[in-house]
Amino acid sequence: MNPKISAFNNYSKYYDLIYQDKNYEKECDFIEEIFHRFSVNPVNTILEGGCGTGGHAIILAERGYKITGIDSSEMMIEHTKKKAEQNKLNLDFQVGDLREFDLHKKFNACICMFAVMGYITETEDLIKTLKNVRRHLTKGSLLIFDFWYGTSVLHTRPEGRIKIIQDRELRIIRTAEPELDSFNQLCRVSYNLIVLRGKSIIDEVFETHVVRYFFSQEITHYLVDTGFEVVRFCPFLNLDAKVDENVWNLTVIAKAF
Repeated sequence: MNPKISAFNNYSKYYDLIYQDKNYEKECDFIEEIFHRFSVNPVNTILEGGCGTGGHAIILAERGYKITGIDSSEMMIEHTKKKAEQNKLNLDFQVGDLREFDLHKKFNACICMFAVMGYITETEDLIKTLKNVRRHLTKGSLLIFDFWYGTSVLHTRPEGRIKIIQDRELRIIRTAEPELDSFNQLCRVSYNLIVLRGKSIIDEVFETHVVRYFFSQEITHYLVDTGFEVVRFCPFLNLDAKVDENVWNLTVIAKAF
């Protein structure tokens, strides 16, 4: 995540519950399909930038990949390490800044899922991040990330939403109020979580997440300038579908040269 913002602090306590309906297995199938179709070398080591609570990392590790995860949120990393321990997986998760972490090793692939790059809102920081990721990849390795596609954001502007999540103990009411800053290509989303146990409110969380949206030629420019070749743009989870103004979540596949 972008070190300049306070996203995913107290929010992280409820992250897995909020996104319990997110199909991580299907997303990992998509990642593996990309590896099989576009990687020139076998993929066995993966760097995950913005690994969050390990939703992708744990599944990929169970499928035999060696994963190293980096995230700027200490709370996220704490949750991830606990989950890895519960699953009896020896994974390497570290608190770090994507612009400047140094692991002193190289990987066969890098993934940055769930709009991680959009949380890096300054162009200078994005370029530093891409350069640093490139430094950690062997030649020919793939970089895969998804982002909010600017054409679609402006075509179908974001609206306020309410999501209600229930498990055995807790009920969470989450409201999300977006504010679009089209000149700076930013969307500020104000989240309010009300957490209830029975009829009693036990917690309330307020956070504002600032996400940048991008255009395809813009992303191509940044990638080429930092040592990558763009292999493909596609809608998230569909390698062969057409990209148009209705695709909010776009995936880019790039190869390190």
